[in-house]
Amino acid sequence: MAPSTLRKVVAPFVNPGIFDFWVSKLNPAWSWDRPLARVVDRKVEALDTVTLVLKPNAHCGSFVPGQHINVTAEVNGRRTTRSYSHTGIPRRDGRISLTIKRVDKGVLSTHLCQHTQVGDVLELGAAFGEMTLPAKPEGEWLLLAAGSGITPLMSLTRSLAAQNMPVDLTLVYWAKTRAELCFARELRALAVQFPRFKLQFVLEKEAELLQGEESGLISAEQLARVVGKLSAKQVYACGPSGFVDAARSLTEGQVRSFMAEGFTPMAPITVADAATATVKVHLTASQRDLEIPTNLSILDALEAQGLKPKVGCRMGVCRTCVCTRTEGTTLDLQTGEQDAQPGIDVRICMTRARTDLTLDL
Repeated sequence: MAPSTLRKVVAPFVNPGIFDFWVSKLNPAWSWDRPLARVVDRKVEALDTVTLVLKPNAHCGSFVPGQHINVTAEVNGRRTTRSYSHTGIPRRDGRISLTIKRVDKGVLSTHLCQHTQVGDVLELGAAFGEMTLPAKPEGEWLLLAAGSGITPLMSLTRSLAAQNMPVDLTLVYWAKTRAELCFARELRALAVQFPRFKLQFVLEKEAELLQGEESGLISAEQLARVVGKLSAKQVYACGPSGFVDAARSLTEGQVRSFMAEGFTPMAPITVADAATATVKVHLTASQRDLEIPTNLSILDALEAQGLKPKVGCRMGVCRTCVCTRTEGTTLDLQTGEQDAQPGIDVRICMTRARTDLTLDL
């Protein structure tokens, strides 16, 4: 009997939690159906930044270069989830690489950078993100990276290098200091190996620059000097939201295409609510009916009543908490817009109820 068939036969008789508890005694990365990965290598990549190489178990899915993945670990007795970019490319042995920069007061980033060691096990989510390459990339490509924004763009660069650099590629990479540059040696080597790959480091706070380095913030003058003519470029930009906004504004109407990801979420707007207002919510998947206040996000309101919806970054970035709103009106805390269109996906971490709701939870 094939393993998949045997699994289906015994599934009704297996408690996944109990199974995971006992099988973890043999191997902490084994599970009934949870996607887990064991840390098999750890490398200091730059100042306050490490690369973790993970060996996923059989329940982890595949990824495409440029995508992100949710990582979950228990920190101080609490499960914490954040989104990180793949920095490697798919490998025959299935191993993946994540490069994480420690964020000030970042619970999970600090744990992963300072405390996670070879042998530790992390829980992974499904890969997501649309800033990926076509199956057969063509034309001229321009990658604009700032800070941690280099991580998905490094995966794309490695993917093109593995294809013997079939396109003209320019990577402009901004960092505050030289010590914060990730993958610097590898990128320089790729620039030497592939004539079609042009690399430019830009350092914001270095007193003295080395050969091949620029200084300053992103500007039209800098792009003209470093990149040249933009009209044929297909642009991917990644970094803090302010950087992404600047890159979009400076290239708008001048490039063939533009796609960006900003990893700093927009600040929630200030919304005046009647503190005593409540609405009724029907959860179709769990067949629950309850009342929640309108002055909390839907996520906070549900958790306050003991429910545990799937959640990741809690900042509206990773989309782990997305569910479908089939009825009712909600308020988006990032845009300030109210919406009552049925069948729309909402991020419950950044959404408040405005009327009675029906949610697919």
